[in-house]
Amino acid sequence: MLLKKALLGAIAIGAMLAGSMARAENLETFRVGIIGGENEADRLRNYQCIVDQLPKVLGVKNVKLFPATDYDGVIQGLLGGTLDYAELGASGFAKIYLANPKAVEPILTTVQTDGATGYYSIMVARKDSGIKTLADMKGKKLGFADPDSTSGYLVPVTALPKDIKTSVKDYFSETGFGGGHENLVLAVKDGKFDAGTTFGSGVGKFDEGYTSGNLRKMVDKGIIDMKDFVELWKSPLIPNGPIVVRTSLDSDMKTKFKNFMMELPKSDPACFAATMGGDFKGYTEVNTEFYQPIIDARKAQIGG
Repeated sequence: MLLKKALLGAIAIGAMLAGSMARAENLETFRVGIIGGENEADRLRNYQCIVDQLPKVLGVKNVKLFPATDYDGVIQGLLGGTLDYAELGASGFAKIYLANPKAVEPILTTVQTDGATGYYSIMVARKDSGIKTLADMKGKKLGFADPDSTSGYLVPVTALPKDIKTSVKDYFSETGFGGGHENLVLAVKDGKFDAGTTFGSGVGKFDEGYTSGNLRKMVDKGIIDMKDFVELWKSPLIPNGPIVVRTSLDSDMKTKFKNFMMELPKSDPACFAATMGGDFKGYTEVNTEFYQPIIDARKAQIGG
């Protein structure tokens, strides 16, 4: 009986300590992971409005941004429980889910201006290269954005074989990674790759970089002129990437954060546009089931 009481007492104390540690963590700092692939200064500037607003909304002392050099930096942070929120691509979420399905929860995704909850992988080449079609890329060098990118790697290597009637390895002379979407397009511009895969909404005009996506962000920043590029291939529709939160985050904080993000397109349109990079209609709720096709594709193609 004494042993039983001692064990129950230890469990109760442990639960109290764990609860108080969680509350202390949640109340002090909310940690935001930002995936790589874009100039770090631009990423930090775009998220500053989140840093300014979230402390009051969540009741925390501060919000800290953790920009990673690549996708995997944020993925590992979420798996390790050192980040509370991030915006991921579907393949990045799939990698986390396959490693630990209880690490994060997908709660929201963006809605395009036409109401779609998806986007496209887009292969671009320099217009002056003489490459005009996917057939012209046979025997040429193709660049991917990042091994954990949905549109920049997973979807192209999964979907392209249907259109080229062979494997990516056999069709192209060489493949490589550009170090993120922005760097990849710049590498294509500089002639390091004959073409590369990036992403866009597929809504609007190609010569404007579409309404949203990496191409549009680069156009808006004045880094590229779409007149210098040609579109060679567009993938099937890809589920828009999720906003995820750490599963073990306090439930009240999750609710407050989710409500804040849902209202952001109306409460602060400029902040919404800055963080998302382009023109979107708003957010909609999602769950793991929405990303199951990408989880299955990643498991089959990469294994995790």
